Amino acid sequence: MKYFSLNRNSPVVDFQEATILGQAPDKGLYFPEQIPSVPKSFISELKSKTAVEIGFTVMKPYVQGSIPDDVLYGIIEETLSFDIPLVKVNEQTYSLELFHGPTLAFKDVGARFMSRCLGYFSKGQSNPRITVLVATSGDTGGAVADGFYGVEGIDVVILYPSGKVSPVQEKQLTTFGGNVHALEVKGDFDACQRIVKEAFTDAELRSKLFLTSANSINVARWLPQQIYYFLALKQWPFEEPPVFSVPSGNFGNICAGILAWKSGLPVSLFIAACNANDVVPEFFKSGKYTPKTAIATISNAMDVGDPSNFGRIMNIFGQSLPLASEMLESVSISDEQTMETILRVYRECKYLLDPHGAVGYLALEKHLSKQPGKKGIFLETAHPVKFPDSVEKATGTRIPFPPQVEKIINKKKSSTTIGPKYSSLRDFLLSQK
Repeated sequence: MKYFSLNRNSPVVDFQEATILGQAPDKGLYFPEQIPSVPKSFISELKSKTAVEIGFTVMKPYVQGSIPDDVLYGIIEETLSFDIPLVKVNEQTYSLELFHGPTLAFKDVGARFMSRCLGYFSKGQSNPRITVLVATSGDTGGAVADGFYGVEGIDVVILYPSGKVSPVQEKQLTTFGGNVHALEVKGDFDACQRIVKEAFTDAELRSKLFLTSANSINVARWLPQQIYYFLALKQWPFEEPPVFSVPSGNFGNICAGILAWKSGLPVSLFIAACNANDVVPEFFKSGKYTPKTAIATISNAMDVGDPSNFGRIMNIFGQSLPLASEMLESVSISDEQTMETILRVYRECKYLLDPHGAVGYLALEKHLSKQPGKKGIFLETAHPVKFPDSVEKATGTRIPFPPQVEKIINKKKSSTTIGPKYSSLRDFLLSQK
């Protein structure tokens, strides 16, 4: 499989080079030259397949020529070493629980897959150490830290916005040490993402450091998220395809779902469920895409004012808003509505939502209320324990710590505070050389 830059001013590369580079030299995101089609027989036999068989079949075309089948199978086995269950919430609504991995967030799959791909690529290479550079609005940092911790030949530098991630999220990305470095940025997520992008376009810096990204801009982080949607359909108890409601910040997760649909996965509709950061919902209303400064919300992992992966979505639909609107709708949910939803669903359904899942649930509920008989799935992207202030305030119930949190919650935080200017990041990176 070959990959091209969406800015169309960089050479075509294979999966290995796209993964190592992270972003194309022309600042564009990489995209596969062809979207492979899964066999119809594979879809019809989905319920009889194991999760690893599904993951291997989905990912094989995307890594063809870069990773041998036996190595890919092993990577998938390690990536999918935990459950991804589909849970009934009520008669119309099901939750795809993506929080059963080591850091209790959906990004565990992408981070584990990418770390193992990079580990394979680095074997036997004469290259200097690889520095994985990533900005996080919440869950990416912890997943990347866990996925890459102790991987030989790789250093990890994580930027996160000071005071804008939850206590559990912060512990998950600041307590590893070793080859994992946490940078606490005096700014919002967009500032973190902006200065990370500047690092990748700094030719002088890249001549001194071997940089790659672990954000969803990286194909190795983004593409394996398709697997969730196939696993959801494997467990789906109805003949009519589901509506998928996806909590959306940087739009990598929903973009992967749309790619899965384009490959042949039966889906009725996608809903991009956003919080107050409503750039995409406004685009669907007005036809004008206008980036905004990110607004801090209780669903902080979605606080993105200029989602990188939306360009990939529009590429899938040939840059046509009318075509995109046939398969995708987008809504904005307020913090007040989010809190009300957490309480109502807990009381009525005995199901505990995190703030991101609550946004997805309410967006789906609103859609299904106008579509009698239809049923859908929302993606519960993080464990509620990661957001105790919001969830416990909404429900009045204390959330017990799962084992993944118990082992880190009392660990000492270790981070370096930097300003929101690129020079601060550059100085830190060069000091680590």
